[in-house]
Amino acid sequence: MKTVMTDHSFDAPVAAPRSAHAALPELEALIRRLAERVTAPGTASTHVGGSRALPSEGDDILLDLQVGDIHCVLMRRPVTLPRSEVSLSPREQEIARMVARGYPNKTIAAVLDISAWTVGTHLRRIFAKVGVTSRAAMVARLLDEGGRHA
Repeated sequence: MKTVMTDHSFDAPVAAPRSAHAALPELEALIRRLAERVTAPGTASTHVGGSRALPSEGDDILLDLQVGDIHCVLMRRPVTLPRSEVSLSPREQEIARMVARGYPNKTIAAVLDISAWTVGTHLRRIFAKVGVTSRAAMVARLLDEGGRHA
């Protein structure tokens, strides 16, 4: 039996949103054509990507198809991004601590003798570094990292 596996992620834009199940007939036809190419005389078994392509818990199997002696599985895997340690400047750490205590931007600005606009700029930079879009998410993420900043 020949095995063809891949773990490629495709981020190409889609013309119109469709459910994965609506596209299954087209995918099945594509996989059949690919399987015919792989099983052509003179082709060897192909294995791309390693064991990461094997189904695991949490995967959503969209298509499980046997084409001749090739077993094809199409699955959707949840994306897990690695968490990297966040490095905040001393001023960003100070602002993050004050946000965690519940202070609004105007109060933070008055205490630090900077403008509320500058506080907002620091917060936007912190949000970008931490990978969040709100004050609550920022505090939760920094506390989750061990409370070093908040």
